[in-house]
Amino acid sequence: MPHPDWRRALRRLRTEWATPAEEPQTLARRLEQLIALELDRLPRPAQGETLTRWATLADIAGLDLALIKLFEGHTDALAIIAELSDADRFPPEATWAVWAAEPPFARVEIIADEATTGPLPDRQRVRLNGRKAWCSGAATVSHALVTAWHEQIPYLAAVEMQTPGVRVTQTGWHAVGMAATQSVDVDFDGADAILVGPARGYLQRPGFWQGGIGIAACWWGAAARLGEILRASVAKRDDPHALAHLGAVELALRHGEARLREAASWIDEHPDADVRYLALSVRGAVDAVVEEVIHHVGRGVGAGPYCRDPAFARLVADLPVFVRQCHAERDLQAIGDYRRQDHKEISEWNLWP
Repeated sequence: MPHPDWRRALRRLRTEWATPAEEPQTLARRLEQLIALELDRLPRPAQGETLTRWATLADIAGLDLALIKLFEGHTDALAIIAELSDADRFPPEATWAVWAAEPPFARVEIIADEATTGPLPDRQRVRLNGRKAWCSGAATVSHALVTAWHEQIPYLAAVEMQTPGVRVTQTGWHAVGMAATQSVDVDFDGADAILVGPARGYLQRPGFWQGGIGIAACWWGAAARLGEILRASVAKRDDPHALAHLGAVELALRHGEARLREAASWIDEHPDADVRYLALSVRGAVDAVVEEVIHHVGRGVGAGPYCRDPAFARLVADLPVFVRQCHAERDLQAIGDYRRQDHKEISEWNLWP
């Protein structure tokens, strides 16, 4: 569970951290501070307090999007290990990342003992070879969960970043947005690792799509912070057009909030259900909310904050990069295909019971 005064702690940190971190060193210190406050001890998804988990992520996203990228990865790793294996296997002070991107130009292979036959078991020690792309926090975290392949079967492996054979490169990330995360490529050359969970366990567990909605809560939290900036701007002047933009932002944010609340409740009631459709739907909805909020906030506040407010400028640079974890039309196509198949759990389009 998070610290009982977590909201008060975050309000204090918002005062201390007037602007998002610009340097990886600052980001690392902030991550350590969140962990020292035990804010990473979140309820696991689908255990009755999913909304508390997502609310914490949303609030931290409103502070610093680069920070939430690392913090969400750390807390996701803790949830994954608890779901698939045993957290006591690893140092309690470890800071984690989850690197699961599988672009065609970067792939990590598992080298197992020559005597091993059949599927590899949880806890087996292996070696990793290859390159992993988009490794957020690679120079910051102490450990990482990495997707890797053995005989065309996917596994999840835990690796200590200081182990020989792990090399953090300076390549693979040129974006201005989310620059502080340093989501660079990492090379593995015979690096020792240990498997976490069974073959295909990472993708097949219920928590995979549950966690995907947690990412949408981060997007929503950043959009809500933009809404607060617009509201503060409108309070200082009598501008009917700005008020109309604030009204549009209010409607958008309430829609996203409702989807997240509904999803959290449903997941808590159905902890073992396949929530892929729900996750894609909520992520798509929040993606649209973010786009609408950015549009209206920009028009409502004018050019000033873009040029003179470092916190606002950082946020509007980071958020479009972060939200592109939603795969846009590809996800919409999957939703449409799911709907076309007329799954029983999808209600008809009406308001009647």
